[in-house]
Amino acid sequence: MDLRKVAKYANLAGFIAYFLFLLFSFWKGFEPGKKIAFNLGYFSIEMLKILPFAFILIGFFEVWIKKETIEKHFGKKSGLRGHIGGILLAGTTVGGLYVAFPVAYSLYGKGADLGVIFTYIAASAICRIPMTIFEASFLGIKFSIIRLFVSIPLVIISSMLLGKYLTKRGYAIKDGE
Repeated sequence: MDLRKVAKYANLAGFIAYFLFLLFSFWKGFEPGKKIAFNLGYFSIEMLKILPFAFILIGFFEVWIKKETIEKHFGKKSGLRGHIGGILLAGTTVGGLYVAFPVAYSLYGKGADLGVIFTYIAASAICRIPMTIFEASFLGIKFSIIRLFVSIPLVIISSMLLGKYLTKRGYAIKDGE
């Protein structure tokens, strides 16, 4: 049997088992299972509030922003400026990694350097402006500033190294994989 078919059936079996577990939880009153079901519903609704608009904006990005512009500001020759631009772009990205990965794929398709894309993805996880404001309100501004000053250089250095390593090995993102 083909490995892809096996994976397809394994995924289907996993989804069926998951939903049977949720149904069983409601039938038998199993509280952790019921909480899992409510969390699934809550996060699904939250994603549906963000993702359609994000994908519309990504579509506009695909059409309106020229490949030459991305190559100039985020391409192989952009250097440190490209990484800083990736951090600034990530800071304004709403929706977290749900939105960051499609944007990163779009940047890659338009010629952005692999290292800059890694910087963008990592910065999307740690440098978003709303998240930093929320963090500062609980942990203090001093903590947030120290965290950013420590994490941003580490993100840039590790992204540059990983980007160079994968580029030398001929890594490429393939459509649909």
